[in-house]
Amino acid sequence: MKIISYNVNGIRAALKKGFLDWLEAANPDIICIQETKAHKEQLDLTAFENAGYPYHYWFSAQKKGYSSVAVLSKIKPNHVAYGTGIESMDFEGRNLRLDFDDFSVMSLYLPSGTNDARLDFKLNYMAEFQEYVNELKKEIPNLIICGDYNICHEEIDIHNPKMKGVSGFLPVEREWIGSFIDSGFIDTFRYFVKEPDHYSWWSYRANARNNNKGWRIDYCMASNPLKNNLKLAFILPEAKHSDHCPIGVELGF
Repeated sequence: MKIISYNVNGIRAALKKGFLDWLEAANPDIICIQETKAHKEQLDLTAFENAGYPYHYWFSAQKKGYSSVAVLSKIKPNHVAYGTGIESMDFEGRNLRLDFDDFSVMSLYLPSGTNDARLDFKLNYMAEFQEYVNELKKEIPNLIICGDYNICHEEIDIHNPKMKGVSGFLPVEREWIGSFIDSGFIDTFRYFVKEPDHYSWWSYRANARNNNKGWRIDYCMASNPLKNNLKLAFILPEAKHSDHCPIGVELGF
C-alpha cells in the first residue's frame, strides 16, 4: 500500500505543470492533497479518473481559492468523513478522512501562523485537533494522518535551526508536534531516515530550493499499532509542481 501526501499550492496551477503525468508515474494507491485552493466544481474530475483514480473526494473551504484538501484513491473506501465536526476548523476545509478495511487515511492541512491572529487560530486548532484525534483513535486504531503540519519538529528538520522566532519553528509548535507523536504516532520518515538535509518545503526566495535551504513540515504520521506494517518512507524533491514536494509511506498488510 503506497500512500503519498502533497501540498500542491493550488491544484489548477499544479495541473498546468504536469501534475497528472507525474501522478501516473508515481502511481500511489492513495494520494492526500493539501491546499487545492479549489472547489471540485472548478475542476475537470474526469482527468483524475482517467489517471487511475476513480474515487476522489474534495473538502473545500467556504472561501474560494483558499486552503482545501482532497484524497484520490484507487480503492473504494468504506466511509468518507468530511471535516472533524468542529465548526471552528471545518469552514477552512482542512481535514478529510477515508476509512478502509485495515486502516484509515486523513489528509490534513494545519494552519500557518503568519501573524498573531493566525498563530492564535493555529494553536487553538492544534489543541482541538489533538482532542479530536484522541477520541478518533479509540474508534480507529489504525490511523494514518498525512499532510502539511506547518511545523518543523527537530533542529534536523530545518536548514537554519536559529530561526526559533518564526512560526513553523516556534518552541510552542515544536512542543505540540512532539506531544502529538508521544500521544501514539510514528513520524514515518524519521522512523527510516535519520540523516539531515531532507526537506519538503522551500521558500520561493533567494534560490532556496536549488540551495536546499528547506523545512520539513510535511509528515505521514502512522499510529503506533501500524508500526509492524511500515515498509518504507520517502520524500520526492524532484517533483516540482509546488513550493512543497511530495512525501510518502509504504505499508504491508
